[in-house]
Amino acid sequence: QVQLVESGGGLVQAGGSLRLSCVARGRASRRYTMGWFRQAPGKEREFVAAITWTSSRLYYADSVKGRFTISRDGTENTMYLQMNSLKPEDTAVYYCAATYETSTVTESRKYDYWGQGTQVTVPS
Repeated sequence: QVQLVESGGGLVQAGGSLRLSCVARGRASRRYTMGWFRQAPGKEREFVAAITWTSSRLYYADSVKGRFTISRDGTENTMYLQMNSLKPEDTAVYYCAATYETSTVTESRKYDYWGQGTQVTVPS
């Protein structure tokens, strides 16, 4: 079992920045590929970014490339999402997730463990 706990969400004006954190606790949690997904009201959950357990591969959705940066601290089993130049369309609940997969990690169905989510709001 792996437990994931997100933090760092909040309300920020357009153009601002936020950093989300996700702490993973559990057996062999360092070997997981970890990802961020988001879900806006009335929309399906969508992929945002993912990072393999060695940090050797990073994946980003086109909508966030150049604005968001995913990273992880293997020592502390913590993953981060630095979000810059935020836009109103980034408003959503952001979820941390973990999987043993190392490919096709943009698909939510590949993930076995999920956090409870943290709200990010960027007013228009």
